[in-house]
Parts: sequence; C-alpha cells; structure tokens
Amino acid sequence: MESQTNGTASPAQGEVEIKTGPPSSSSISCPSSSPKAWQYMKESVRPSGLAELQLILLTFSTGIQDAVSFHDFHCFASNQTGNTVFLMLAIALPELSGEMFVTVNIATALGMFLASAWLTGQLGHIVGARRRIYLIVCNLIQTLLVFGTAALQYREGIQLEGANTLISIGLLAFASGSQVVQSRSLRMTEITTAMATAAWVDLVIDPNLLALKNRPRNRRVAFLAALILGTLVGAYIFKTLGSPAALIISGAGKLLVTVMYFFNSAEEEEKSDGGESV
Repeated sequence: MESQTNGTASPAQGEVEIKTGPPSSSSISCPSSSPKAWQYMKESVRPSGLAELQLILLTFSTGIQDAVSFHDFHCFASNQTGNTVFLMLAIALPELSGEMFVTVNIATALGMFLASAWLTGQLGHIVGARRRIYLIVCNLIQTLLVFGTAALQYREGIQLEGANTLISIGLLAFASGSQVVQSRSLRMTEITTAMATAAWVDLVIDPNLLALKNRPRNRRVAFLAALILGTLVGAYIFKTLGSPAALIISGAGKLLVTVMYFFNSAEEEEKSDGGESV
C-alpha cells in the first residue's frame, strides 16, 4: 500500500485533475459593456441634407404654432422678438394691456423660452449637443409638451387669461426654446426654425444671391418659405378645426423629426497621428 502525504492522494497517471475552485477571469466571456445600439445612440449627428430637412419641418411646425398662439394668447410662443417689443410697451404703456397684448402672458412666454434655452444649452455642453440620444430625448419632450397643450385646450377650452392659459403658454414656449437651441447645435445658422428677421436680411445682402449654386441662400429661402407656409396652414386649420387641432398637427411634425433622428448619419471620429480615434 502506497503511503499518502498530508492525507491527500496524487492523481494517477493518465487521469485528468479536475479543479473545483472558482474559474479564472480569463475563462469568463463577458458581454460588451457598450453594445452597438448604445454606441449608435451616443454618436454625434452630422450636419447633412437630412438634418436640413428636419429643421425645415420644425420650422413649418413653428409657423403653425405661432399662428394660433398669437390669436389665442396675444403673444408668441416662439418669436421672442415680438414678445420683447410687447413687453417693453407693457412697461411704458400699461393701459394697453388687455387690448393689444396681455402682459403676464408675454412675460410667461419670454421667461419659459429663455429658461428652456438655458437648460437645453447647458445640458448640451455636458452631454454633447449633437449626440443622437440627446436630440431624440429633447425633441420627444418638446413633442409631448405640444401634445399636452392641445389636450389641455380640448379639455378646458381656450381663455385669454387664467391659470390654464399660463400653463399652455409655458408649455409651448418651453418647447420652442429647446427647439431653437437644438437647431443651432446642428451648425446651420441659416435655419433658426423661429426668427425670420436675420434670415431676411442675410438673404438680401448675400453677395452671391443670384449665383446658381449657393447653399446658405437656399437654406434661408427654404426656412422662410416653411415659416410662411406653416403660418398660413396654421391659420387655416385654426379657422376650420380650431387651435387644438392645429397644435396636434404641429406636434405630429415634431414627432416625425424625432423618429428621423434615428436615421441621421454620424460624424466620423477624428484620428490621431497613431491612427487611434480621438
């Protein structure tokens, strides 16, 4: 009989020793911590023809929205140039409040617009203003705000003043502020989706206004045409179906753009001298 050392037997020749301890880290196959889908959502959207189309659609939706908001609330949800002028008139000529404009409505629209622009812009600096996931989430929130306003109007009706009025104005202005900031992040300053003054001026002073190929001019013309058409369509829908229906169509346009962000091409990553992505 062979002796045993320390009470353990050595494996016989030809037998395979089975290890019962925990497996080593090299034997474990871990799934990728960043799936391809998540990497795709983190990509930065590239300014492109599709992005131009998206901004034009948002401009069309803005035209519809402002066409009804001015009639219903005597202020603009998106056009803060007009609101700023009206607010100064309210300070200088308070007796006009209630006739030409409603001071609290204008102040709410301007305040919520600026608050949304600040929040969207500052968060964009942190997470990346053109990241696909950020554009999708922001645009989806804007869409829900517009739909929420339409639902509120369907349920409670439309009044020139009151709590529901301020809520409606606040929701629309907040959505508009975020939208304008996002349009700037796509590096197409010719399409602001809201303010037309600069576009008109830049269009007529363009030294290459009559050139056959002029991308900035084409963008400005498309932007102004979409804003005008959206306003006319908004006025027609308001006259025939009412404000809530117009807002639903405006929100549908924003929802379409939200879905389209899934298909934008991404910017190529810059390469360092060693060939590695920066």
